[in-house]
Amino acid sequence: MKPTDALVTVGGAALVCHLIYNKWEPTYIPATTFMLLLLPLGLSTLLVPHYGPALALIVALATYHGVLLTSISLYRVSPWHPVSRYPGPLPAKLSKWWMVWKGCHGKQHLYIRALHDRYGDVVRIGPNDISIRDVDAVAPMMGTNGLPKGPSTYAMAMEPPIVSVIGIRDPVAHARRRRPWTRAFSTTALKEYEPTLVKNITRLYEQLANQKGSVNLATWFSWMTYDFMGDMVFGGGSDMLTHGDKDGIWSMLTNGGEGHVMYHHVPWLAHFAKRLPMSLQVKKMRRWALERTVARYKHGATTKDLFYYLSNEDGAEKMSPPAGQVISEGVLATIAASDTTSSVLSNAFWNILRYPQYYKRLQAEVDQYYPAGENALNPKHYSKMVFLDAVLNETMRMYPVVPSGSERAPIPGKGDRTIGPYFIPNGTQTRIHFWSLHRDARYFTHPDTFWPERFLIAEGLERAPEGEPFMQNANAFIPFSFGPSNCVGKNLAQVEMRMVFCHLLQNLEFELEKGWDPAERDHTIEDHVVISMKSPLPVVVRRRT
Repeated sequence: MKPTDALVTVGGAALVCHLIYNKWEPTYIPATTFMLLLLPLGLSTLLVPHYGPALALIVALATYHGVLLTSISLYRVSPWHPVSRYPGPLPAKLSKWWMVWKGCHGKQHLYIRALHDRYGDVVRIGPNDISIRDVDAVAPMMGTNGLPKGPSTYAMAMEPPIVSVIGIRDPVAHARRRRPWTRAFSTTALKEYEPTLVKNITRLYEQLANQKGSVNLATWFSWMTYDFMGDMVFGGGSDMLTHGDKDGIWSMLTNGGEGHVMYHHVPWLAHFAKRLPMSLQVKKMRRWALERTVARYKHGATTKDLFYYLSNEDGAEKMSPPAGQVISEGVLATIAASDTTSSVLSNAFWNILRYPQYYKRLQAEVDQYYPAGENALNPKHYSKMVFLDAVLNETMRMYPVVPSGSERAPIPGKGDRTIGPYFIPNGTQTRIHFWSLHRDARYFTHPDTFWPERFLIAEGLERAPEGEPFMQNANAFIPFSFGPSNCVGKNLAQVEMRMVFCHLLQNLEFELEKGWDPAERDHTIEDHVVISMKSPLPVVVRRRT
């Protein structure tokens, strides 16, 4: 065989490899090893007579992978690609590793917003991934008849044998698995959790009241929310409010969470990472959560906590779920719940303290409904506290817990979908970009300004400023996501945040540490799937007199 014929054979095999991956996307390790390594090595024998054994191996591998990468690249930027109609930066069209690089720096929320500002309401952020910033796409994409979750949730969980409710893609199975969660966060259940919540918030108050000098309020909120979820999920066993993060658990959760962004963008990598010595922090975090969850399941319920409902100890279902399913849900609750609530609390306090007029107004509202001697841990007046709700809502509008949104995708093999005016081909991931949507001037007046009054104006409780149009599109405000896959713990989170604000502002005075510029915290916002702040929140706390 002539050397040119041998090279053509190697290149042809590479094209066949591209066709196979384009159609089936195999992740089975033996198949991947054969396609990407053993096949070109075997074909190198055709080149041995012309180049010798060593050089033949190099030439075969270089030719095979060169043709394969060229073929993939040309296809992805060609007009024949299924999402070629959508604009986006060239590196993102070529590879999802471009977004991994942006995501690892924690600034993907700002990058995607800049892409929307440049390209419009729909932008291609990966070879098969698009981001949408259009309020009219929210209900079609995330509503009852919308798209199920995409593959990233399963990947970020490192491909568990039984996926938790958040990663279930089949709508019928998701609705069935969500039932115990709905019971666990019903009005009746929330009332049962109040003593546990009161205990942890009281301990938070006591600890803060006894602190001297400046404290990092964000850290204390993290410890309190973690202790509460420890009581909720495991029936106790955590005491960060007393001992701090002496075991490094919170640091482990933070570091492990940051590692999720890679699998969010490259889901297939989780199949290999699970079996190879990769992402040790993510594995450590999930292994720890699994061990605690298994121990709690074996111990049984001593109180009506979250596990009481997840394991059907309330007897609401005819058949109790298998142990693996309950444990999978417990791991989800352990990892997902505490850092989301603490981030809203920290960001809300940060903003009312940097704008003292809001701090004073909110404290006055607390004093109105819970004067000295009144129990601010009793939620009987929370629904009347409109400015407190406005502060929390404005915080979640400006700093959504999941800045880059919840990934959705057509179910593989079920065909293409149309979301409003947007065509979503089979095999394409998409999302509503919450950060961009919440900061779109078409939907919110002064979108980059912390202005809680906007929610009061929208409800007719205050008048809009004269001389400029007022925009407030309620459909563009989705802090707890939207539709049947929205945040099931929304009601508990709202009660928890209101209770923290009312009890702390009734009994304590807060002031930012002198010399600290609160604006610097804005520059430390990072998006690692869940929002995080690298900057502390240094405050001085004293008892109210």
